[in-house]
Amino acid sequence: MNQRACALGLVCLAQAAALTLPVAAQGLRVSPQLGAGRPATTPASSTPRAADYIVAVVNSEPVTNNEVRSRLFRFEQQMSQQGQPLPSRGELITEVLERLISEKAQLQLARENGVKVDEALVDLAEENVARQNQINVPELRRRLGADGLLVAQFRDDLRNQLLLTRLREREIEPRVKVSDLDVDQYIREQQGSSDIASLELNLAHILVAVPEGAAVGQVASLQQRARQVLERARAGEDFNRLAREFSDAPGAATNGGLVGLRPADRYPPLFVEATRGVNQGGLSDLVRSGAGFHVLKVIEKRQGGMPGINLTQTRARHILLRPDAKLGEAAAVAELREFKKRIDAGQADFAQLARENSQDASAPRGGDLGWANPGMFVPEFEEVLNMLSPGQTSEPLVSRFGVHLIQVLERREATLTQRQQRDIARNLLREKKLDSAYSEWAQEVRGKAFVEYREPPQ
Repeated sequence: MNQRACALGLVCLAQAAALTLPVAAQGLRVSPQLGAGRPATTPASSTPRAADYIVAVVNSEPVTNNEVRSRLFRFEQQMSQQGQPLPSRGELITEVLERLISEKAQLQLARENGVKVDEALVDLAEENVARQNQINVPELRRRLGADGLLVAQFRDDLRNQLLLTRLREREIEPRVKVSDLDVDQYIREQQGSSDIASLELNLAHILVAVPEGAAVGQVASLQQRARQVLERARAGEDFNRLAREFSDAPGAATNGGLVGLRPADRYPPLFVEATRGVNQGGLSDLVRSGAGFHVLKVIEKRQGGMPGINLTQTRARHILLRPDAKLGEAAAVAELREFKKRIDAGQADFAQLARENSQDASAPRGGDLGWANPGMFVPEFEEVLNMLSPGQTSEPLVSRFGVHLIQVLERREATLTQRQQRDIARNLLREKKLDSAYSEWAQEVRGKAFVEYREPPQ
């Protein structure tokens, strides 16, 4: 479990079918400003025609014009909120249609191979989406409606992405091997690179959200608020405390606005451009996107995709239940929820519950996973781990290994040994190879499907 397997993993917290990342790296993340402060309107892009029609057929299964329009609306909305320039509408429609065709073919393969997702996992994914947006499920559904998105369709999207994640893990992971020679070559290539494509950034972020349709005066007031936050940060106030107090971004209350180290191309282009000339520890000028005003601090900046000498390590423990014929996933989730309730109420000890119930090698140690570097755990596990404060216990989390309950014990700054740096380099290379393997596999699945194009989507 403590090997980071790939970027395919379920991070049950993101908007279904996002198109801005490679599919292999997609999760299920709802935009931070989903429906916040918006009137309940139905977007033109998702309004059905008087009569829907078929635009393509994939192995006898239709793709409808309404499916294309609904996905197109979500994509345009997400790009706008991230401040990313939109391609032409014709290019977008073609991209969306091809993505839907590819997904249909993969979902059909998943069904043929008996891949299934319990309804309880869809419930859990929906709850996680709501929790990351710092709202409850009823409020999430209200905001979905305000954005013109049907709850049933949103849950179908979650279910489909869960199915695809499981299928991709099973089909792709066996294809990827990383040798010591691969690691040596990767390190040489990365260390010799000065291209922005190999730039990695760790940013801290404060968002002052601007509601869609806000009046000019309201925008000016929010801009002034963001500028005051920026000036306080420049005056030396603690950025993490400012983020917890002022940021509207999900998770800011627990992570102090820290986004985490990632390749520059996984940040919005606006963020990369704004911090291009900013040194480590510095602050950018105020940034405006479709979501609002952003204050950015450069925590770390390095070239070559290699880990730096210093990093933050996390010591955590977990309880793992592996669903089987006797214990279904829904029952495992319910059992861990009960454990969390007892732990939070002080009625049970996490370590004792782990020793008695956890189904992995850490059980005799009370679930203790030891000190871990970034990248040691699978993405779906690490995403939740990074959102927890010391002493905090997560909600149940589903990974490819089973259902987990995680508790962070402490964090510390540490200096990496050469071996640890090679281990992280191996994980980075594995992720790159998995993305490449996914692309090849997706093309294979798409190539085997019979696709008939009908009327062009509108």
